Amino acid sequence: MTVFVKTKSQRWKYDSICLESVKYSCKEPMEEMNSHHPGLTGLRNLGNTCYMNAILQCLCSVPPLVEYFLSGKHKAALHKENGESVTAFGRLMSDMWLGEFDCVSPEAFHSVLGKRYPTFSKRTQQDAQEFLICVLNELHEGLKKSSKRRCVTEAKASRGSVSETSIITQLFEGQLSYDIMCLECKTTIDRPEKFTVLSLPIPSKSACSLQDCLKCFFQQDILTWNNQIQCSWCGTKQDAAVKATITKAPQIIIFHLKRFEWQGKHKRKLSTDICYPVSNLDLSPYSSPLFCKDAEYSLCAVVNHSGFLDDGHYTAFCKHSVTKNWYSFDDAQITKIPNASVQSDTAYLLFYTCQGLLCTH
Repeated sequence: MTVFVKTKSQRWKYDSICLESVKYSCKEPMEEMNSHHPGLTGLRNLGNTCYMNAILQCLCSVPPLVEYFLSGKHKAALHKENGESVTAFGRLMSDMWLGEFDCVSPEAFHSVLGKRYPTFSKRTQQDAQEFLICVLNELHEGLKKSSKRRCVTEAKASRGSVSETSIITQLFEGQLSYDIMCLECKTTIDRPEKFTVLSLPIPSKSACSLQDCLKCFFQQDILTWNNQIQCSWCGTKQDAAVKATITKAPQIIIFHLKRFEWQGKHKRKLSTDICYPVSNLDLSPYSSPLFCKDAEYSLCAVVNHSGFLDDGHYTAFCKHSVTKNWYSFDDAQITKIPNASVQSDTAYLLFYTCQGLLCTH
């Protein structure tokens, strides 16, 4: 993506580094980070850009994504016509993992992304989840490669299709299958849908668990009135039952807790205290029978939103991939936190990484 701005003037020294090379400089993390540590670098707030800083810290804490960029693999996959954002992201990632600065400026990445998405060019508070989706999309577009594959349609006619993959789809993309059954004739159709972020409803205004949110998302819904389906067998609109199932689970699964909701013409925030596991998250109850039971997920990052809609503040909790300690990232400030503090009543986005074997259809 483009030019990178640092807090200190310095020539670019390294084409690639890897996590192995930083392991021995991270053995003695401090309570307050006052010296340089790889992967523990603050980000300067450019003016209401805490939403961006929180997302960047989380993405720069995902081990396979860090390895991909620090090893320089992104350079070989880069598309020149739309690779400006990838370049800026790669340089930012490298500076955050070189361990030479307490704080760096994300201004170059912010500037490049703002050209593609003008909403984020403004120095006003934005939604972190919307920013995350734009960043993942931008990285995918700059790194994707196409390959032809054969597929068979319902009419049994063989045709060719083009599949676009990148490190983003390999790590973050999953697939849902929506089983839609006409309640009149019982005909069932399957509708696949890819996702990179799962937006989960919050079923309680006081307290609930992540499992409660997942059960609410994956429960069967009945489509009636204006939501009826056009049944191809009946030839008319009919009521239908819809149920989603995970048929392809991503290596990194991101949950968006829908804290912001509309009430009439006004939007409000749900301050529900949501309990979520730090390890051993089991998604098999919401997955197809072929989904491996050993595919459990562990938390690797959290985006928090405190305050209200217009004057809120975003921070991040990230697990360091080398030291295995948890840290709080509040723009330029970094603080080591105990595991118990990772459970937050302000959690907005949860990043989980798979610890077992994934199976898909």
